[in-house]
Amino acid sequence: MQIIYSIFNTILAAGAVVMLPIIITIIGLIFRVKLAKAFRSGLTIGIGFAGINLVINMMKSNLGPAAQAMVENFGIKLDILDVGWGAIAAVTWSSPIIAILIFCILATNIIMLVLKATDTLDVDIWNYHHMAIVGIMVYYVTKSIPLGIAATVVMAVITFKLSDWTAPLVEDYFGIPGVSLPTMSALSSVVIAAPLNWLLDRIPGINKLNFDVKNAKKYLGFFGEPTMMGLILGCIIGALAKYPVSGILALGVNMAAVMVLIPKMTSLFMEGLMPISEAAKKFTQSKFKGRKFLIGLDAAVVVGNPDVITTSLIVIPLTILMAAVLPGNRVLPFADLAVVTFRVALVVAITRGNLFKNIIMGLVCTGVILLAGTATAPVLTELATSVGLNLAADGSYITSFAATSLTVSFLVYKAFIGNLVISIPLLIAAIAGTWVFMSNLNKKRARILEEKKQKETAGLGAEV
Repeated sequence: MQIIYSIFNTILAAGAVVMLPIIITIIGLIFRVKLAKAFRSGLTIGIGFAGINLVINMMKSNLGPAAQAMVENFGIKLDILDVGWGAIAAVTWSSPIIAILIFCILATNIIMLVLKATDTLDVDIWNYHHMAIVGIMVYYVTKSIPLGIAATVVMAVITFKLSDWTAPLVEDYFGIPGVSLPTMSALSSVVIAAPLNWLLDRIPGINKLNFDVKNAKKYLGFFGEPTMMGLILGCIIGALAKYPVSGILALGVNMAAVMVLIPKMTSLFMEGLMPISEAAKKFTQSKFKGRKFLIGLDAAVVVGNPDVITTSLIVIPLTILMAAVLPGNRVLPFADLAVVTFRVALVVAITRGNLFKNIIMGLVCTGVILLAGTATAPVLTELATSVGLNLAADGSYITSFAATSLTVSFLVYKAFIGNLVISIPLLIAAIAGTWVFMSNLNKKRARILEEKKQKETAGLGAEV
């Protein structure tokens, strides 16, 4: 057992780039793909993921300092610092009960698959930390391991169900079939975005507004192309950061590069995924009467969409301004501004790239994150200190755009540290409401796709 645990820790320490090819190869073998082909697919997916990470890190290293400079330039003085998801992940993996929670998440996924309660096979083990941190914080507050485990299991169940419900969006909008995104940093926004999208669709005037990157290209010509929009928005952020002209231009070119490179890396990812996806389809048709399994992957595979990047580049400076005027907020947006892409990715898919709605809904999502971050910062700061990570300056607190700042995570956390008789029904009501909105949205999507397919079939028949 100790040897297995050591091997698991070694692979985990190597990161998702190493872990993903191994897991995909094993999945390929389970679905009866030959070893060489399965390994090639796993390695290709790993390379694609490494490429996506390189581009995202390039974006973070350029956009992060610019966003931080904007914070300083606007003179925002707040006492809770956003230290970034990476620091919070370090707190999570340093917890004494982390091994128990990881096992519980994995067991929950397997049990749900066996019981047909989910179709998502979550191979994104690194992002288990989004589910685990809630249990760790509940354990820290209540000193109860059973409650900590229960909170993490509830997070896992909600994560896998949200992954199932949003998988049609991943296939339809992002063009990645057979995949779901069990990454809570992306999924959490759905709880707000799904009902808010429904509401905006029923407000006269607003429901007629529809402007996306494709429209920008149509009406703005050369300046509406994704690369040019990346260049322009990058330069605007550089100017707001008060960079010199050389720095402004460099940021603009780097954002344009992100627009070009991410789709190319995603295509590599798809190339490796196709053999596994086809084998999984054949296997499930023969062994499980056609049941469809979804491979659960990091939301990084969709954040390079031009609409997602464009929305993020607009929402980031607006979030900084909002932090200064939002009543009750004490969070200073900082390190996680560069990963706003993850928070808005599924918002963009829900609106089908409607930039107007993306901005409104994206700001509501980040605003709620700021308030939840404010509410949970004292406990998170104490927790970090307790595991030896003293990240806060004297008299201040820490938070991030992850952990219990995420809407779903905050609801589960509050449910387990409060009055369970009151909080659990409220949590169930929130998730049930999300299911209703997502179910209606997916039915609408299926109807539109069917009508489109029928028109295409009728057109082909007319040509014959």
